[in-house]
Order: sequence, then C-alpha cells, then structure tokens
Amino acid sequence: MKLQSIETHVVGNPPPSRGGRYFVFVQLQTACGITGVGEIYNATFSPHVVADMARDVFTRIFADQDPHHIERLWRITYGAGYTLRPDVTVMGVLSALEMACWDIIGKAADKPVYQLLGGKIHERLRSYTYLYPPGDDYVYPDPDTPNVYNDPDIAAQVALHWVDEGFTAIKFDPAGPYTVYDGHQPSLEDLERSELFCRRIREAVGTRADLLFGTHGQFTVSGAKRMARRIEAYDPLWFEEPVPPEMPEQMAEVARATSIPISTGERLCTKYEFARVLECGAASILQMDLGRVGGLLEAKKIAAMAETRYAQIAPHLYCGPVVGAANIQLATCTPNFLILESIQKWDGFHADLLNKPIQWEDGYVIPPTQPGLGIELNQAVVRANPYTGDTLHLTMDTEPLR
Repeated sequence: MKLQSIETHVVGNPPPSRGGRYFVFVQLQTACGITGVGEIYNATFSPHVVADMARDVFTRIFADQDPHHIERLWRITYGAGYTLRPDVTVMGVLSALEMACWDIIGKAADKPVYQLLGGKIHERLRSYTYLYPPGDDYVYPDPDTPNVYNDPDIAAQVALHWVDEGFTAIKFDPAGPYTVYDGHQPSLEDLERSELFCRRIREAVGTRADLLFGTHGQFTVSGAKRMARRIEAYDPLWFEEPVPPEMPEQMAEVARATSIPISTGERLCTKYEFARVLECGAASILQMDLGRVGGLLEAKKIAAMAETRYAQIAPHLYCGPVVGAANIQLATCTPNFLILESIQKWDGFHADLLNKPIQWEDGYVIPPTQPGLGIELNQAVVRANPYTGDTLHLTMDTEPLR
C-alpha cells in the first residue's frame, strides 16, 4: 500500500461559527483507492498557507510511502529542516497527515482506529459543551450587550438548558479579556464577575453538572491564585490554563495553591511539552488537541505518560468534526479518559459536513463502529463552503490592558 495523492480544503464555517471561522481538511488517497481524512488545527498562518504546507510535507515525505509507517513518517517530519523540537505549525500539519494515515489503516483493516490502538474500553463517552450564545447568534456578540459571555444570569439560563438536554458538564470563561501581553492581574471586576458566574450557574444546575472554569492563560501566578480562591467554593471540575503555556513550572505553583484540578494542553504539542507539565505537577487533566499535538499515536503516548501520574485526559476541540472524530477514537481506547469536548450536540454545520453525523445521546458520544475514524466528509458541503476571508481562526487583543 502506497500513498499517492493529497487534496486539501479550507472550509468556511458559516455563522454562528461554532468551532471557529474555518476548518482545514486534508484527504490522502492510496494507489489502491483508499481515502483517509485529517484536519489541521493551526491558527498561526493563513489557512491557505497552511494547506500549502500540508501539500509540501506530503510531497516531500509522505508520497509513495506506506501509511502504516506512522513512527517513521512522524520522526522524519518532526526532524525536517534540522528541527527536532515542538513546532506548533509543523505539528498541526503532521497531525492531520497522521490521522489521515490512521483513517486509511483502519479502513484497510476494516476496523475502527480505537481497535488498533488497544481496543474499546468505553461504550460511551461523557461530553461537555461550551456556553455559546443561544440560537443563531454569532459567536462573537457585541461585548456591550448582555450576553452569555458577560452576564451571569444569561449564562445560568443557557447552562440549565444544556443540562436539561443531557450534558453533565458545561464550560464557560467569564474571567475577562486576554492579550498577547499576558499574563496580567485580574481586575476586581473580573474577580467579582467570575465568582458570580460560578454562583449563578451552580444555583441553576445544582449538582447535576460539573462546572468547567475556562481561561486563556491570561494571568500571572499570583493573579491565578487570587482567581482560584474566589471560585473554589463552587467546586469546579477544573481551572483551565490559568497562566500562559510556556512555563509549566509556574503553572505548578497555581496547582499547589488550590484544590481545584488544573487542566491545560490545547496550545501544547508533542509528548515533550506534556512531559514537562506532568513532571512538575502543573496539571492533572491534559487537554491535547488531536489536530495539533502530533496525531493519534502521539496523543496515545501522552495519555500513557499521564496514566503513570494518575492524570486524566480531556481532548480539546475548537475546530471541525474530523479532529472531533479523532478525539473520539483516542478517548474510546484510553483508560484515563475523563471527558470529551463537544461543539454543542455535534449538530448544525458540523453534522452537515459529514455523510453520517457523530452520534450524541443524552450527554454522551457513542463511539462509531465504522472502520477508520468512523466518518466520511460530505464532499458537496465541503466544496460549497470555501473560506474566502483573511482573518485567522483565533485571535488575541494586540494592545495591553489599560
């Protein structure tokens, strides 16, 4: 079996744009006619540039190779250009190519990928959703208008809605703005608002659901400790990425200062970066993103490392359904799986992009039995929604807070 060709698609995600402005898909085909799909989670360059990168890496390294040779292809790509170090852009491209290879391998074996990575452990996967604005409101509403991001009473109503739908955990991030100059100290207003969000949502959902307190690595160590003290009484399941990701040794100071579990990992890639997190005790919940971390096998290695420290995994998702499908394959065969991030109920445009949507029932994802990643892209929908914008998938404020 040999890899023969690559096709890339930059797909615009129409409003309300749950999961970001666009998705970058790759499709690999073998000489014997098997097609595998992958997705790049990369926000550092134009998605069209990233698609070009994927074609370049495929042509130089993957073309004419056996897709079963995951370790060899991974190491050659990781070391290309005399690097041998975590590089978020390279790893995003490699992640997509690697998961597409696994999709091919599973289809060739007529097995779901999870059966090839240790076998099914979980018959269903607990999931959570972020508190997005209700209905078709755009994901970035006017900050001066009361909405789910800035009004604790609205957030509590939306949280109760999703708990009534079946979710047993919901995530929200009311902790204020974040910029390229973080970490910073939270203002007294940020602290008060964050505590009030936790109080109102806990009052609304009681013990029916866990609270997942999200931030964006925006605080100093002392600022994160102050925030933790304000929200600790509401017993969140986690305090996400409380400080910037570069120095897990600093995050470990926050972990030692609070009873709230610390989670992190959406901006990290490879086992090497996650090893530092585990070694210094920075987090007990790892949120690797399968479209960035280095692919399925790399994520499985990280999960095994975490298992030795009694840490758990909660795969991150803020992109399209292909990474979502890869997350599901990993979670299904991982003993220390905790919870899976959903984009609401995997409906809307995420469902439109697939010939058969991901199965979600009463707060849980049901692992597929189809071979490979268990999904197929709806080519008509993919081709009908090209991304024509020039804004990156995710952005941060570029001016310091005043």
